Amino acid sequence: MAGDPVVIVIGGGVAGLAAACELGHAGVPVCVVEARERIGGRVFTQRIPDCDVPIELGAEFIHGRPAEIVDPLQRAGVELTEVSGENWCVSDGQLSPCDFWSQVEEVLEKMDDSRPDESFLAFLDRCCGNSKTKRKVREHALDYVSGFNAADPGLVGVHWLVQQTRAEEQIGGDHSYRARNGYADLLDVFQRQMEAAGIRLRTESVVEMVKWHPGNAEVRFHDRAGSSRLEAPRVLITLPLAVLKAGRGEACAVEFTPSLPQRKIEALDKMEMGKVIRIVLRFRERFWGKIQPRGSDRSNLADMSFLFSEDEYFPTWWTTMPRESPVMTGWAPFHSAERLSGQSREFVIERALKSLSTIFKMNAKELERVLEGAYFHDWQSDPFSRGAYSYGKVGAVEAEKILAEPLDDTLFFAGEAMDTTGNNGTVHGAIASGKRAAKQILRGLEFSSSRTRIAV
Repeated sequence: MAGDPVVIVIGGGVAGLAAACELGHAGVPVCVVEARERIGGRVFTQRIPDCDVPIELGAEFIHGRPAEIVDPLQRAGVELTEVSGENWCVSDGQLSPCDFWSQVEEVLEKMDDSRPDESFLAFLDRCCGNSKTKRKVREHALDYVSGFNAADPGLVGVHWLVQQTRAEEQIGGDHSYRARNGYADLLDVFQRQMEAAGIRLRTESVVEMVKWHPGNAEVRFHDRAGSSRLEAPRVLITLPLAVLKAGRGEACAVEFTPSLPQRKIEALDKMEMGKVIRIVLRFRERFWGKIQPRGSDRSNLADMSFLFSEDEYFPTWWTTMPRESPVMTGWAPFHSAERLSGQSREFVIERALKSLSTIFKMNAKELERVLEGAYFHDWQSDPFSRGAYSYGKVGAVEAEKILAEPLDDTLFFAGEAMDTTGNNGTVHGAIASGKRAAKQILRGLEFSSSRTRIAV
């Protein structure tokens, strides 16, 4: 693609890639500016030699059957496999099949967005009793909201949770899937589309400033060659929420000149970035298939899919079921992530193995002997993400729409935090936001073109 871009896309995550592809297919000259050395953002798949499953360090599951993901993968001939298997729980140190989901669902169904908004924690205080049974259900409900949404129950808003639940129901979000090669399959689709459309991609280019006025924007960034700049009539910002919220002087903060309007700043304050540390452990064998849980009619854990424990560091684990690979993923949300973030690789691995050894009543040294590899990424300490994914605080229901509003047909916004369909924090929500922003830009270009023809 020759000449200056008509649109600069800041951020090569899936929102930016989706928007760039839509614009490129429409014949619009586009340049994507990405800080990392790779595309994908918080989608980060690694292929390990001699490992038969992809290692996902970021997004992993396809929640439901969202068209934004399913359609391009199906056109590319990529097969999706539904997550299956048994769910196990640890209670009072004992392993048993999980039996609390129906009770948690009953609690969640009581959330009502016709009432004044409140935090999920305040909702539980109001709706749930104080009996021993109710306290246990309350704990499971708290674990679910903080685990699935990576959210602080004292901050996340009930109205936002209800909106998210409705959006999940529309796509069958109670079922999850994986692609054969993980989310790398989706990035491959975007890569091919970008190449076909002639979209320019500048990686390792860290944006520092967006200087703009109606009809023109200058993007200043630094790369290996030093300081550089690009100009275009329109700029699409797809930065993660926490990067947009970063203050002057903080790592990888982007300065806007003039500043974003107060309306957007207030909307940013209504959204929060969730915290998660995840670790993927690859073993020489599926050792859990030999474990016989006491007091259960199941002979072993060979069909285990998810494992919920009381561990303070890694309360949730899952396997690759239905694919039988010797790989387990540990999930540390909210407070667990705060305990692990910024710690050394050795510390995180040690805590993960300690978690499993306690759950399975195995010697940690025995687990170390069968460990082939450990892989993790600290998204909180990553300056280009500063967290995992977004959620809405009390009063945040309109925040996504405000964040998605363009400024003077010059600055546009996308990303999972700017999704207006109720799918914040998801890959398909990020893609939907990118496509929405591309349509906004194309409408503006068509209007500008028609005005030019009228003037002529």
